[in-house]
Amino acid sequence: METRNQACLTQYFEFLIVQKNLSVHTIKAYQSDLMNCLHILECEGIPFENINTLSYSQLRVWLIHLMQQQLSHSSINRKTAALNSYFRFALNKGWISRNPMENHKSLKLEKKGMLPFSKKEINALFNLQIDEDNYEQLRDITILELLYGTGVRKSELIHLKLIDVDLSTRTIKVLGKRNKERYIPLIHHTSNRLSKYLKVRNNLFEGFSASYLFLTNKGQKMYPNLVNRIVNSYLKRVSVKTKKSPHVLRHTFATHLLQNGADINSVKELLGHSSLAATQIYTHADIELLKEVHKNAHPRGEND
Repeated sequence: METRNQACLTQYFEFLIVQKNLSVHTIKAYQSDLMNCLHILECEGIPFENINTLSYSQLRVWLIHLMQQQLSHSSINRKTAALNSYFRFALNKGWISRNPMENHKSLKLEKKGMLPFSKKEINALFNLQIDEDNYEQLRDITILELLYGTGVRKSELIHLKLIDVDLSTRTIKVLGKRNKERYIPLIHHTSNRLSKYLKVRNNLFEGFSASYLFLTNKGQKMYPNLVNRIVNSYLKRVSVKTKKSPHVLRHTFATHLLQNGADINSVKELLGHSSLAATQIYTHADIELLKEVHKNAHPRGEND
């Protein structure tokens, strides 16, 4: 005969399927987490038959068990979210008078350092041979030059227009967050690459009304996924790092400037940050790089 608690769980899972329309994968994960909680509490002599009597101190037995398994904070937060969801449902149904998890605070997620590309990797990237008469190849390498040479965000790059580029003064005008404009100088290599690209671009799309700097092969505005694919396609040829994205190139731009003695306030202005705190994360890049070198070089580092 089905116990009261089993009946409550059955109604809860039906609610997830019918009302919340969650995926089968998510529902199975919730079921697994709740069953695991039940099992651990029973093993510790804490009955789960009357959920109205459960306290947070009793539920902490399960939370401690999760911590002892050395699960990631994100995994533990997901599991406790499943338990919290069940108790909120029970509270709405009137099965309990209060949610014992209501004051539970999620564990802080550990911030993973973003590893910049090395100068060797960047040099290898821009030494790749391309056909400079081929629009697509020339456009792609110019995008990479601009991302690394100026530190612009992906969205800023996509929205750059022809009138934003001034090769005579070697600057570009960027419209950043909150519609804040900033001017970024172009280094010699980036300026030269842009000049070559513009000649091919303007000849190919002569008469097109499109005013954007970078266009698809069909003369349309670039889109985020295409920029991501371009960055990943070229960088995987010169780097084995897991993260290969426009943002990592922006991160690399800032890191290399600071490593070479650039003033942090100047880097802040180039990046378009509103506060210095946002720029200061790049000052920690050196220690992350040292960690990676240490892990790769140490005889026991590969097991980390």
